Amino acid sequence: MMLWSTAGISLRKTAKFVLFGSLATGASVLLYSLENAGGARAYDFVVHPSALPWSHNGPMDAIDMKSVRRGYQVYKQFMTSDEAKTEAAEAMIPDLDDDGNEILRPGMLNDHLPRPYKNNKAAAAANSGALPPDLSLIVWAREGGEDYIFHLLTGYAFDTPAGVDVDEGKAFNPYFPNGSVIAMPQQLFDEGIEYEDGTPATMTQQAKDVCTFLRWGAEQWHDTRKRWFWKLMTVMPILLVVLLYGKRHVWALLKSEKVIYRRLPGREWTPDSTAPKPPKDEPTLKVIAPPKKTIV
Repeated sequence: MMLWSTAGISLRKTAKFVLFGSLATGASVLLYSLENAGGARAYDFVVHPSALPWSHNGPMDAIDMKSVRRGYQVYKQFMTSDEAKTEAAEAMIPDLDDDGNEILRPGMLNDHLPRPYKNNKAAAAANSGALPPDLSLIVWAREGGEDYIFHLLTGYAFDTPAGVDVDEGKAFNPYFPNGSVIAMPQQLFDEGIEYEDGTPATMTQQAKDVCTFLRWGAEQWHDTRKRWFWKLMTVMPILLVVLLYGKRHVWALLKSEKVIYRRLPGREWTPDSTAPKPPKDEPTLKVIAPPKKTIV
């Protein structure tokens, strides 16, 4: 009788613990939901960019280098300051001579693009007090990549809605996540540049070329990576056939092989043998005693 009462008490304690844990978990989930859904935030009112059919997104598609050149032309004219609007041969790159002294030398083709601003303070002063992002990896740093950048560059045509305050020197852009107020004014306009190859310089064409250039700048090995992928995909079936053949005709035989040790007749261990005595738990060995001598 005592055993049954003890079991009942333990079951009641377990039920209490389970009930308390369930209530605590439910209360925590409710508080978390109320905390996150209690009020609207500025970054909640943002238009998400739609996916665009970029020519280099396919598994066998390469980056359009003509678009990259046009995008670099737009980048030089609109996206950088006057100091960065020069070709590589005209830029002066800081370097060190053989003695370790700081010098300025003419730029070469393998040099990085010159910085548009000397320091962060100069960059912020030229952009209404906001520090511009690093454009070398902007495609990877922003969710949506090229889609986000394209919509951001072409999203200045919307009227500012009521209740949104836009300070002087800033602009309204619904694709910008920080309250839709961006410090960068509209940069691209129809026929705002004349392409060297004669391509019509519409605003959308310029934005597309800039996005392609920024993608190439962030991943210059894009085409090489895809070429190596298809080379490996060509070799992998051959390697797979070789591995399956070895598994079937080599390793399968080795794994299923069994080794059985047998003692030859007449070579069993005897007490007068010079060989060491085998263990008692070895079932395959036999101990044969010598025949007893009979005295007649």
